[in-house]
Amino acid sequence: MFYVKTQLNRDAMIEVDITDTNVFCRCPFCGQEVPVDLDDFTGDEDFTVASSEVACEKCSRKFLAGEIK
Repeated sequence: MFYVKTQLNRDAMIEVDITDTNVFCRCPFCGQEVPVDLDDFTGDEDFTVASSEVACEKCSRKFLAGEIK
């Protein structure tokens, strides 16, 4: 199981397992929180966690229609 960990302060660290229900990003257009299933990106050779973005449903439609870039 993959997990993330963060040092909260000198004495406290938190570790959280990464699952298909606890990964999120912010829509690069409107900032809305978007749930992400990392399994959707398995096999995409261009995918990186650090540089990939996921748009919300509303902005995805606008992007595909050419309304936003």
